[in-house]
Amino acid sequence: MTAHNTAKLHEIPEGADRRGLPAWTYRSAALFDLERRQLFLTHWQLAGHASDLPAVGDWLTFDLLGERAMVIRGRDGTLRAFHNLCRHRGARVVDGAQGQCKGALVCPFHGWVYNLDGTLRGAARPESFGAMDRADFGLKPIEMQIWHGFLFLRFAPGPQPDVAVWLAPFDADFRGYRTAGVLPVQVPDWSTTLPVNWKSVRDVDNEGYHVAMAHPALQDLYGRSYRDMTLPDGLSHSTAEFGDQPGRRWSVKHYVKLAPLQAWLPAHLQKAWNYYGLFPNTVIAFTPESVMFYQDIPLSAGQTRLTGRLYRHPQEDRAMRAARHLAYRIDRETSAEDQQLIVWSNESMASSAFEGFHLSDLEHGVRAHHDQLRQVLPVTRLEDAPPEGEMASLNEKLLKDAARSGLT
Repeated sequence: MTAHNTAKLHEIPEGADRRGLPAWTYRSAALFDLERRQLFLTHWQLAGHASDLPAVGDWLTFDLLGERAMVIRGRDGTLRAFHNLCRHRGARVVDGAQGQCKGALVCPFHGWVYNLDGTLRGAARPESFGAMDRADFGLKPIEMQIWHGFLFLRFAPGPQPDVAVWLAPFDADFRGYRTAGVLPVQVPDWSTTLPVNWKSVRDVDNEGYHVAMAHPALQDLYGRSYRDMTLPDGLSHSTAEFGDQPGRRWSVKHYVKLAPLQAWLPAHLQKAWNYYGLFPNTVIAFTPESVMFYQDIPLSAGQTRLTGRLYRHPQEDRAMRAARHLAYRIDRETSAEDQQLIVWSNESMASSAFEGFHLSDLEHGVRAHHDQLRQVLPVTRLEDAPPEGEMASLNEKLLKDAARSGLT
């Protein structure tokens, strides 16, 4: 099935607004504060994989918009998530992206000691605190669910169901990829910070219309078969098959030549690259040799960090490793191309000449993402920016109006 024919399944209705979100939504500090409280902190965020924490005492951290999380493997082998915040003065209990502690967590500020299950073992100079029950001062837990090995965190209750229910449409493919058993790969830090609003990152990543023009390596590898599909509840799936042509570019030619057939994979995954989009800001991507996730972490209304992690299969042989390196090379080249497009797209939001997008049916993924945002934050439906000081109250009114009319 061609990308064009698949897009016909997702035609933007005749007469519908093809302009997308208005430009002000990419610049407003008040809207960004709403996004922080009512979108990012209340929706599932992907922090890593269980294989990142193989041993007792292993930990990793995940920071998001003023919240600091840590996941740690306890003595009983259980993974638990906590706020990375000492109950004494709020210092980070652990510092860095990930690491290992032996026996206990010791706050570097005043030396409070926590067990690996988050309970307080003891405070330094306990006599100086008077009557203090240690049971009341354990690390504060964060909601975490593990799905096919992936660690999902949520800082506050929100509208999304349990992860297994939400991601059920992807269950068969993830089971086919055996993601519960993948192992982390140490690669040079691919995190980068762009001077853009996070939605500009999603706008570029949520459609394949630009692949033919902007991504010569991907077009060479699989552009003829690439197709985007949108699903309910903010999910999307993009897929493409490779191997029907030998490839002209160096990385593509050698990848197609060297990539061994993975007979253990279901047939529809053996010669495909797949991307599974998770609202609001995460994609889990697969080649037959590797698994990665990437996400855009908003820092402010005009600054976003792009980051992610890479994994391999435990049975990796030399040919698989070579193919994985080539796939990663293609992906890094594609990411660099996308970053320039993201900056240009975001810059246009400040121009007096910008009158909104004019979306193709092939950009239905952008429209679907915007529609999901409009549902969570109906104030984004307004063409003109409301006063910054009235943003939150107006959004609350619109939510109540929609609930009364049955639109949500």
